[in-house]
Amino acid sequence: MSGTVEGTARAWTPWRVVLMFGGVSLAADMVYEGARSMYGPLLAALGASALVVGLVTGAGEAMALVLRFVFGPLADRTGRYWALTIAGYGLTAVCVPLLAVTPFVGGAGLAVGIVLILLERSGKAVRSPSKSALLAHVAAEVGRGRGFGVHKAMDQVGAFAGPLLVAAVLAVSGAIWPAFLVLAVPGAAAMVLLAVLRARVPDPSVYNGSSPRAADASAADAAAGPGDETELLPATSAPAPPARPRRGVRTWLAESVGAGLPPEFFRYAAATSLTTGGLVTFGVISFHLTTAGLVPVATVPLVYAGAMAVEALAALVVGSAYDRVGARVLYAVPVLVALVPALALSSALAAVLVGVVVWGFAFGVQDSTIKALVAELVDAPRRATAYGVFAGIQGALAVVGGGVVGWLYEVSLPALVVVVALSQAVALILLVTTLRRFEERAGIGARTRH
Repeated sequence: MSGTVEGTARAWTPWRVVLMFGGVSLAADMVYEGARSMYGPLLAALGASALVVGLVTGAGEAMALVLRFVFGPLADRTGRYWALTIAGYGLTAVCVPLLAVTPFVGGAGLAVGIVLILLERSGKAVRSPSKSALLAHVAAEVGRGRGFGVHKAMDQVGAFAGPLLVAAVLAVSGAIWPAFLVLAVPGAAAMVLLAVLRARVPDPSVYNGSSPRAADASAADAAAGPGDETELLPATSAPAPPARPRRGVRTWLAESVGAGLPPEFFRYAAATSLTTGGLVTFGVISFHLTTAGLVPVATVPLVYAGAMAVEALAALVVGSAYDRVGARVLYAVPVLVALVPALALSSALAAVLVGVVVWGFAFGVQDSTIKALVAELVDAPRRATAYGVFAGIQGALAVVGGGVVGWLYEVSLPALVVVVALSQAVALILLVTTLRRFEERAGIGARTRH
């Protein structure tokens, strides 16, 4: 009775699971995006200089990406995808509200604040590869482009709502610390949703038919015949991870940096990392908006909120297009990235606002649909490793790109526009060759199976 097996092993529909993952990310994004909107003012109030603020926030973003080199392979090696996902979200849910105590611990406040910020950013590195690997299983049935796109759109609702919540609390209280304390509420909501999701969907691989447990259950049910449903394994018990051979430290380190992953993956990672490094950060755009006198400082958060709304729309539109026309829709990303500095750093406000829209669209695709192709390039047992390596390469290029963009902004805006355009030309070439080779390999595999 396959229908009974299906109902037992898959308690929720794929879309319900995707939406639950989206709800977790929505609540968690309210926490850390709300906090990130105030990291600078908080550190300054604790006595930090502008250099310290730049170093702490820059190191935090690098840690959120580069540490995935460790936690992606760790997830694949141990099979503890859920444990790492929960631990990562837990760090965010706990560390952000604790920032509320930093003004009350005297001279240690700055040090405590720095540690909590870095731990919060590390939490993103702990959870992201495992969460993406879990979501990739479920999204296989609804379309990975749509699945990741919807997830990202809900994520961006939280990114939009979190700073607004912080702003409202600041307006009412007139102090920074209550704004961090109130973020404990969405943090608790994220952890509750995650606990429910873990209990109802212990093995997301049943959604793409890759679960050995699901296959065994189907075979047993078919052999047992009608009336023997009690022989089924309970759906709420997590499957034991497959036994993995013991390997030495050297082998583990090699796997951690992507040994054995297909060449197409590394070409794709190089291409998308060039787009990440070439995309001018909103920090530079906001600096330009204020120093050029284009808008008052108080208006900058509204511009950022608009960019977040565009980012959410981009995730939905491009995710759907990915499933309809394929990965070639990603060819638009280098083009969008190349347009940003010419528009967003111009002296005309109208052009800058158009540039912010382009920036939000490019950033939305980079942080959502781009991940979908990784799941196509890499087999399921290595996906968390691949997502970790992918993010690590992106993080390295983001640091380099941010430094180059910041330096060229001070030296020559025309040179900045040219350098970004050239880097995106290289990214586009890499992207085209990668997709062609992947399509050729997929075609050979299909012909071989037939």
